[in-house]
Amino acid sequence: MPTAGGCSPWVPQLFARYADGSALLADCPAAYEPAGQRAERAAAVLSAACSAVGFTYRRLLPPEKVVAANVRWLAGYRHPRNRNAGGLEQTVLETFTKPRPLMAGAAAAGEVLTALSVLYHALWSGRLTADLARPLGEHTLVGPGRAADDAEQEQQAS
Repeated sequence: MPTAGGCSPWVPQLFARYADGSALLADCPAAYEPAGQRAERAAAVLSAACSAVGFTYRRLLPPEKVVAANVRWLAGYRHPRNRNAGGLEQTVLETFTKPRPLMAGAAAAGEVLTALSVLYHALWSGRLTADLARPLGEHTLVGPGRAADDAEQEQQAS
């Protein structure tokens, strides 16, 4: 978005602080086109500034188009109201303890439209997983996610 002076502001997309106190500043361009001179200069300045304060700077590759489209779709279900819509959260998670097609699992979990919102939220949050490099559809295999594994390990440790 141009500013009043006609210059585009440079806004990195991610700042992360690691447990050891180190930090990462990351940029992810929206397209694969080569960066223009202004973008290259801005990246060089940001890299130098980050280095001066002990941060790591990375310019990441943009996601593939299918991955980006799937993530945009799932982001529409990130609101907490979708986590346990219709009280189906536990049922949906249990339905996908082993990989199965998305729509078959949603149908097995109960009311399909409500189950889908819970399923998509679980995919967004990592409690379920699917190959996002392929278009999401009724035959997409969905299975337990990393977050589900972490929760199971915590319960076993208790």
